[in-house]
Amino acid sequence: MTLTTPAAPVPLYGTDHAANPQHSYELLRRQGPVGAAEIAPGVVVNLVTDYRAALDLLQDAETWTKDTRGWLPQVPEDSPIRLLVQWRPSLLFADGETHAHLRKVITDSFGLLDPHDVRLVTFRYADTLLQEFADAGTVDLVSQYAQRIPLMVFNALFGMADEYGPTLVWALSAMMDTDPEKKAEGAQAFGTYLETLYRTKAVQRGHDLTSWFIDHPNGLDQEEAVNQVLITLGAGNEPTANLIANTCVRMLSDDRYFGTLTTGSLPVQHAIDDALWNDSPLANYSFHFPKKDITFHGTHYPAGSPFMVSYAAANTCPHTGVPSDGYRSGTKAHLAFAAGPHACPGRDLALLIATAAIERLVSYLPDIQLAVPADELTYSPGAVHRTLTALPARFTPLTPDADGATPWSRDPSRPRTDASSSLKAGAPQA
Repeated sequence: MTLTTPAAPVPLYGTDHAANPQHSYELLRRQGPVGAAEIAPGVVVNLVTDYRAALDLLQDAETWTKDTRGWLPQVPEDSPIRLLVQWRPSLLFADGETHAHLRKVITDSFGLLDPHDVRLVTFRYADTLLQEFADAGTVDLVSQYAQRIPLMVFNALFGMADEYGPTLVWALSAMMDTDPEKKAEGAQAFGTYLETLYRTKAVQRGHDLTSWFIDHPNGLDQEEAVNQVLITLGAGNEPTANLIANTCVRMLSDDRYFGTLTTGSLPVQHAIDDALWNDSPLANYSFHFPKKDITFHGTHYPAGSPFMVSYAAANTCPHTGVPSDGYRSGTKAHLAFAAGPHACPGRDLALLIATAAIERLVSYLPDIQLAVPADELTYSPGAVHRTLTALPARFTPLTPDADGATPWSRDPSRPRTDASSSLKAGAPQA
């Protein structure tokens, strides 16, 4: 009898993986549809890299649970992955009827957002950010634009005044810091933000997501309502920011886009689809655990084994059966937003914000280009997000007194400070 030695886990953190994640995924594919991956020091999971296997897992709510509590003791308190797997009473960690109950609150509330008005809100904050650098001729599109605009938009959509936007941006940034003291300060600031948000809307409703969460017929209590806000911000912010940045890389470095920003021969949506297929902004996530011992794609796993889905590996899997000619379009087949009952409910909202943000940027700065070669760009060393450390670009500076439309002159039907006039009136129906 021959014993098979388990494959050594492939590390998905550190500079080597950040520089060439596809090499890590190829090593994992050699183990089969599921491979052993180390997502943080000492934290090993079964990573699904095969497209078909990923769909089989994501679409099977009977075999798997999303509840992380049984596995959480194996994750060190100081692990960089801990915050992303910490159980909360939100739809991200719920199953069955509980998940459906919470998800309906979010989908119904998102359904009340008018896409045209969300675009106007995004344009508004794009103009605000562009005013800070459009006259300089240079910009870091990550720190000065992509990482800031989603949170400014979400802050407004949840019904908070503009003055709270910078606080939210700083808090979430600090929570991701490696300095424990700064991380704690960020967590405290974020907690205060959520408390203020709920308290404000509990006293006086508005036409905003928070009010609709509170008033939904499914009857969320305060903890549930706050956690749906938290998970929307947490799950929606960084992937949307990464999508904006990763799309900009393509538009500014790919000959199919570069030089055609004003002609529209390949639209922004095409570049977004390209980024979603080939550089998924949320690279690896979707924690699942089998409820009982199972055999999954030829291998036996005990109940409670940690599984994670690699959207990035599945999308680029050579066995997907989907053409990989570089011109794939449409958002139905890729797994950047997961699939099945736990597919991201904010998919359309994220795409809307990203598209509007990029369109606004290139409409003002049609000659924008990378300030460094694309192969010199670097990414943050983490297993979950595909995050650029910086995206330096240059362009012909604009000035407030320039002829034509500028970030200072164009007024996209500015909504009120709380953004409530940019949202549909009404309340969710049962």
